[in-house]
Amino acid sequence: MPFGNIGIGGLVLILIIALIVFGPSKLPELGRAFGRTLSEFKGATRGLVGGDESEDRKEEAAKASSAAGK
Repeated sequence: MPFGNIGIGGLVLILIIALIVFGPSKLPELGRAFGRTLSEFKGATRGLVGGDESEDRKEEAAKASSAAGK
């Protein structure tokens, strides 16, 4: 059973269960914490992907300069 396709009904069910378990006063705090975690994860992922691209550019520049020096 794939978990990637939850759908609207599944999300509503998850939110209702979270409301029952954590209560209405804790949900905004949990949402903020989840949002911060997600944004940090996205930033780290972009940093890794961007870091790979910058390393590739550095290698290409080094090859170009060594080829020009010969």
